Amino acid sequence: MVDQDALTKKFQKEMNAGIASLVLLSVMEQASEPLYGYQVARLLEDQSQETPMMKPGALYPVLRSLESNGLLESRVEPSVSGPPRRYYTITEAGRETYQIWRQVWEQTKIFVDIVLKGVSHD
Repeated sequence: MVDQDALTKKFQKEMNAGIASLVLLSVMEQASEPLYGYQVARLLEDQSQETPMMKPGALYPVLRSLESNGLLESRVEPSVSGPPRRYYTITEAGRETYQIWRQVWEQTKIFVDIVLKGVSHD
């Protein structure tokens, strides 16, 4: 017997892992000021009106990975209402990478849409 819920969760997790960096670079590229993790999570939550596609806890490792690859940079600032906050900004390399990844995503999306609609046998 196939556990559809488990398979669907696994599929969603694998898809999210592949697109999380693109989505975060997009958010940071559009930001007019540095953002800390919780702000990014709230923006993503507001964008996904039904079910959040990315859990807030999954966000932080991706932000750190993007920073370690030179696509984001961060600074820590004290917070009046809690622990210090790490604010992220996109780097020039991050902007360039975002544009390339966005093109790759568009090509991938077109390919998947074509295949899902069925191949024409004219």
